[in-house]
Amino acid sequence: MKFHAIKMEEINQNLNYLWGRTYQGTDIDTISIRADGEGTGARTYNYRVCMIKDSVEMDMRGRCSAGQKCLASILIRLALADSFSAHCGIMALDEPTTNLDKENIDALSQSLCELINERRSQSNFQLIVITHDEDFLSRLGQTSNSLDWYFRVSRDARQRSIIERERIK
Repeated sequence: MKFHAIKMEEINQNLNYLWGRTYQGTDIDTISIRADGEGTGARTYNYRVCMIKDSVEMDMRGRCSAGQKCLASILIRLALADSFSAHCGIMALDEPTTNLDKENIDALSQSLCELINERRSQSNFQLIVITHDEDFLSRLGQTSNSLDWYFRVSRDARQRSIIERERIK
């Protein structure tokens, strides 16, 4: 139980940091994960994501936009990865800019570049981003010194997959 409480605190600290440097809106100060049943001796928990504005905490469910949900989902995964898999070298994001506005896409690309720079000394770190958003790729390339190329997957006339390595513009 003590381990659970320590990990929840660590996850929420990471989440607070990530939200603060990424989210560009003014309607949510931070988000956190709450576990119902915490501290009651129960070994099962019901987790919920809360948004906090001016020290007022409310469940995010049904109260936030699709973009806020998407961003929260990505940042929660990053916070969980930081807390539980510190030595894991692979991070994969599938269509991370879905439902995000331009300001939050820019902030997400900046946060990912900072993450890349923080993990640069980790010999096994790889970031895999699956996206159709070429502007996002360009932003990642412009802000990061370590992203030079990507793989483009397309189909030829016979509908066979073609994988080409391309430079980030």
